[in-house]
Formats: sequence, structure tokens, C-alpha cells
Amino acid sequence: MNNSRRIAVLFACLVIARATSFCAPASGGEWPDYAADRAARVKSLTQPYGWLSLTALEGLKPGVTTVGSAPGNTVVLAGVPAHLATFEQKSGKVTVVAAAPSLTLHGHPLGVGAVIAAGEDDDSALASGRLRMWVIDRSGQRYLRVKDPEAPTLKKFHGLRWYAPDEHFRVQARWIPDTPPHLLHVTNEIGQVSSVTIPGHVEFELNGTKQTFIPIEAGKDGLWFVFRDETYLQTTYGGGRFLTTDVPSNGLDHPGTVILDFNEAVNPPCAYSPFATCPLAPREARLPIAVPAGEKRYER
Repeated sequence: MNNSRRIAVLFACLVIARATSFCAPASGGEWPDYAADRAARVKSLTQPYGWLSLTALEGLKPGVTTVGSAPGNTVVLAGVPAHLATFEQKSGKVTVVAAAPSLTLHGHPLGVGAVIAAGEDDDSALASGRLRMWVIDRSGQRYLRVKDPEAPTLKKFHGLRWYAPDEHFRVQARWIPDTPPHLLHVTNEIGQVSSVTIPGHVEFELNGTKQTFIPIEAGKDGLWFVFRDETYLQTTYGGGRFLTTDVPSNGLDHPGTVILDFNEAVNPPCAYSPFATCPLAPREARLPIAVPAGEKRYER
């Protein structure tokens, strides 16, 4: 998985798979510790540089971008020097034209001519005072992402809301490889469309009806779904929720089974911040039924 998708997968709890008959609610076996998983999710979200600390997402257009606290900068940020840095973006490469001594990478000041690689992990983080900044890539376009441990969204966090765990929404599904693989078009929150090739889909029965479900990613780490169901009309996030599973029982290339535990469905970062860039639930993962399980809508 690429970095952005790894981050998304970290939001979801691991699914404990067990064998039951296809198209029946999974029953028996070990009941997951949802309370511990949900407490761990809150801890992750409320870290000093977690998703709740996002304060800016600015596009780096071709040419020069100035960043600082003074009016007149292309990107105005509080809590940094008046003129923090000047970047030049050309052919997808971001180069430092000028930088204040307080702007560092790995604890060292950025020199003129330094090239900033796009990334989303700690090793890619620029720092100035308490702020952390990343140059990120979205469909070939570069953006500056900023996080602040004093962000209002973090300081005013008021807890998550969940449906009570219900075993009815922990089902065993059938994994069906597709020949040829399915071409899936995915739109994100900032309107970009990307195409991914998915090697199969799942089928399951819920509320007496057969459902077909296509993941947004399928690999050696498992399946990642971005789905929407009819609860979005009142109680869940409208852009969809994330759900991850283990790899199907016989791998991706052969028919098998996989557990879908909707009790572990979680919100994407965009549910908490307008500065995130999340994939929206594609048409092939919009369920025409209500699935009142997992995380509810966050009230900002």
C-alpha cells in the first residue's frame, strides 16, 4: 500500500476472522474487544500530530510559493516567522529558494536548493516551532499539509460516537476473483479522480438481501473498503466510512471467504477536518440498505 492508504488502514481495527456458513451472520468464536479498539482509536486521533491537528492544506502551483505569517505570502500561517520559506514547484519537484533558520528537516535547517520529497510519514516532516508540514502528492499535484498540536479541532475534541456492537453486522462474505480485474474510478474530497484495478469483489447477505461489495484496494495486507450505506442520510458520515479486513481465506486469486465486521467501520479523516483529502465511497461500494454499526457521524 502507498503511504496515504497505510494511514487510512491504521484507522481501522483488525478483523478477527472465523469460519461460518456463507451469507449468514457470523456467530460463535471469539468476540472482538471493541471497547479496547475504540479507546485506541481515540488515542490515535488525539495525538499531537494526529488527524485532529490539521490546520491547512494549500496547493503548490507551478512556480513560486511563499510561506509565512506576514500578509502577502501565498500561504499565510500563524505561529511561524513573517517569511518562513519560498518554494519553487516545477515538474512536480519542490525546491527551496529561501528558508528561515527555524525551518528544519530531521533537525537540520533547510538549505537553498534543497529538494523536498513528497511524503506523509515522520521522516518527511518539515518543522518550524510547534508546526509540522509535509509536501504531499495527490494525483501528481503537490500540496502543503500543516499540523499544529494547538489546533482548535484537537483542543475542542469531544469524543466519538458509536453504534453498540451487534453481531448481526459481523458477517462472512464470499470473495470472488474477477477476470478481467475490475477497473474502479475513485473520486476524492478535492475532486480528483483516480483509477485503480481491483482483482475481485465480495458477496454477502444482510437483512435478507444479497449485496455486492468492491474494495478500493486489495493486496497482501488485506482488503480496504470505502463504503456508504443508507445511514448516511441521518447518522453516519456522508462521504463514506472505512473498513478493512484480512486477506481472503484462499488468497486474492482464488474463491474464498472473508469476515466483514461493520462494527469496526470508522470515519475517514475528512469527517473531522476540512483539510484532509479522503477517497469518497465509489458507486460500487454504496449499499442500498442501512448498516447501523461502527462509528457514527462526528459532530464538529
